[in-house]
Amino acid sequence: ESFTVLKDASETAIYGSRGANGVVLITTRRGKVDKITIDAKVETMYNTRTFTPDFVDGITYAYMANEARRTRNLDPIYTGNELKILKQGLDPDLLPNVDWMDELLKKGAMSYRASLNLSGGRQNARYFVSASYLDEGGMYKVDKSLKDYNTNSNAKRWNYRMNADINITKTTLLQVGIGGALKKMNESGLTSDQIWTSLLFQTPTSMPKMYSNGYVPTDADGNLNPWVASTQCGYNEQWWNNIQTNVTLNQKLDFITKGLNFVGRFGFDTDNYNYIRRFKCPELWSADRYRKDDGSINFTRQKKEQVMDQTSGNSGERKEYFEAELQYARNFKGHMLNGTLKYSQDSKVRTQEIGKEIVNSLPFRHQGLAGRIAYNWNYRYFLNFNFGYTGSENFASGHQFGFFPAYSTAWNIAEEPFVKKNLKWMNMFKVRYSWGKVGNDKMYEPNGVQIRFPYLYTIGYGGAPANIWGDNNGYYSAFGGYNWADYGYGSLGTTLFQGLRYTSYANPGVTWEIATKHDVGLDMSIFDDKFMLTVDYFQEKRKGIFMYRNFLPATAGIEGGMTNPRANVGAVFSKGVDGNMTYKQQIGKVLLTARANATLSKNEVKEKDEQENIYPYRMERGYRVNQAKGLIALGLFKDYDDIRNSPKQTFGNYMPGDIKYKDVNGDGIIDDQDQVAVGATTVPNLVYGIGVSAQWKGLDVNVHFQGAGKSSFFIDGEGVRPFASGNRGNFYQEVIDGRWISKEESGTIATENPHAKYPRLSYGYNDNNNRNSSYWLRNGSYLRLKTLEVGYTLPKKIVNRIHFNNIRIYMIGTNLITWSKFKMWDPEMNSSNGATYPLAKSVTVGLNVNL
Repeated sequence: ESFTVLKDASETAIYGSRGANGVVLITTRRGKVDKITIDAKVETMYNTRTFTPDFVDGITYAYMANEARRTRNLDPIYTGNELKILKQGLDPDLLPNVDWMDELLKKGAMSYRASLNLSGGRQNARYFVSASYLDEGGMYKVDKSLKDYNTNSNAKRWNYRMNADINITKTTLLQVGIGGALKKMNESGLTSDQIWTSLLFQTPTSMPKMYSNGYVPTDADGNLNPWVASTQCGYNEQWWNNIQTNVTLNQKLDFITKGLNFVGRFGFDTDNYNYIRRFKCPELWSADRYRKDDGSINFTRQKKEQVMDQTSGNSGERKEYFEAELQYARNFKGHMLNGTLKYSQDSKVRTQEIGKEIVNSLPFRHQGLAGRIAYNWNYRYFLNFNFGYTGSENFASGHQFGFFPAYSTAWNIAEEPFVKKNLKWMNMFKVRYSWGKVGNDKMYEPNGVQIRFPYLYTIGYGGAPANIWGDNNGYYSAFGGYNWADYGYGSLGTTLFQGLRYTSYANPGVTWEIATKHDVGLDMSIFDDKFMLTVDYFQEKRKGIFMYRNFLPATAGIEGGMTNPRANVGAVFSKGVDGNMTYKQQIGKVLLTARANATLSKNEVKEKDEQENIYPYRMERGYRVNQAKGLIALGLFKDYDDIRNSPKQTFGNYMPGDIKYKDVNGDGIIDDQDQVAVGATTVPNLVYGIGVSAQWKGLDVNVHFQGAGKSSFFIDGEGVRPFASGNRGNFYQEVIDGRWISKEESGTIATENPHAKYPRLSYGYNDNNNRNSSYWLRNGSYLRLKTLEVGYTLPKKIVNRIHFNNIRIYMIGTNLITWSKFKMWDPEMNSSNGATYPLAKSVTVGLNVNL
């Protein structure tokens, strides 16, 4: 029915640790007192790609390969005769010209969605029931000769929700909700990442899709082409099952005092996942790059056929949540008082694939007490106080509980008598301020695994699992203990006894990561709510951020191979502005609505466990989180005189057409000490949206634009660094078109452009060029036509004749147009090389009926 985003501490404090990074409140639809209402919707979608990468063809690739080898004084790969054969397509087995993107992906795919909602009820009982189905087709091409299974990437999802409200008595309301989702996903036996890596790895001339004799191609190293990787390697079937149940009891306690209310909630959720991967690999053949005198090809079998085998796995977790809440709300002649006191506890435990480590079977638990007192007088003056006293099992005794207070105050100037009298057009003008603290107990390994019990040490037991809990100071784990040689028996060092060792030290002082938040805001509404504006300026100082102590002195006694202790040593300061506005205007029979929203933010690392450096710009302190760092590129070397007159670069050999770097520290040598902050961060510091909608009689139009700015990212990989891996790689056409070309190759000095977008071609890894620098930095900003919707609602007099309440037909376009300076792939993909499944552009046609 609705969702609300809570950001400032005065709103999130009552949610305890769950509100550490903000809260999203989702309200599901419930039944109302009415006769049964049926709402049905069906949609058909056509999905294609927002961007289609433009790779070079085989002929261009061959010429570029020869050019790259000439820069290294190497013989060309392709002879003049082979170039002619390739250009005319005379030998598709040995000199193919394959567009791997076209072989891998279809132009588009169909998807279908349907939903059905029923609601109604009487005064004592109401209900809402919904069900939906989504069938989302994949864009991969398939081998139509394979009839037994599907290798395309597609998904099916079934959702359901049942809510019931029962008035047990006049003062007692029981609410029960059951919802869930079942999802099935099908894909190739190889992962999408593996397929796209193959796409960028294979050249258009390396091998055909299939040899003309039916052999499945590979190279001498056993690499697959994208079509084989996608269609000939079996399939993977995955299932997700989620069930959510909740029960709420709402009891009015007016017999104790008016306005008092008790609410009890209990939630029980289960999440389960399982997969079955059936993998196979066909017999693979490589071909020598020449024909025999009789015109035949010499094939070599590189791999025997691997018949289909099966692997499977599963995971799951169970969540329980309990909450008991006392609420109080009274109005004393304009003095409105609201109060809440809430006790909560939650538990989450893994139920499958827990392995032999006992720690994996222990639940995640929280317990807390929270409260809120809110006062306002005639909606003019507001004062709120909130607190959360929250405990986590992840910390040692004495550090488990944290106290997180918050308060807010506001003044609605529009309610002042002199304003109401003289500025009647002003409906609201509220200025507000909030301050508060929130706590976070979650810490993660770099691979995303959540860290448990950092206050305990872990012990390795001879490399084999012990799976025994120790005392209160630690637990045994299967992380490589010593193997002690027995020098009394057998050959020296060959007879081993298992031993114990610490693999990570405990830090009993680890405690809550705390964020202190400030927010100053303005809420304004004028001209009978025609224009509404909300603006917030926010600050956050997050201290005690969990991180490893990676730079402890040797005197700390940390042995090689041990995991360093974790500690609350990081700090980040963030600030920004967030706002949204709405303007409505009736022009004749047309209702126009304009909307806009934007968030501009920045942050700075204040404290971090890092090694001191004589050059402050080499530190992460003082810069943004995930700030990109690299060398500053000054363009390309123009000639050898330019090289001789420039500081020495220490990244291997270089020549005209290679990247020239700035000597930042002025020591006459360019090395890693010259890396500085360049560009912005991969996470946009600016996000915004602009929309306009119009309604005229039964016709409605809605347009919404989405944008992001102040972000940048490095590009890398075979696609943008040609021949870095030798005769490998599917190159972007832009790289070839924008490269530096020597006058010996082009016949003109005009192509020796020191400001060319890409450096000279080089065969083999170019250590000088293939480094993070401003040269490879790209602007991640974009503006996208996110949604264009046109709908028509049939007149009431027509739909009533056929006993319907409402009928609406509509068409929706999603991600239709993207404007960006970056053209090689979609900048929203968060990829450095474009090797990922494309984002979808879709057109949807739908029908919505209500009766």
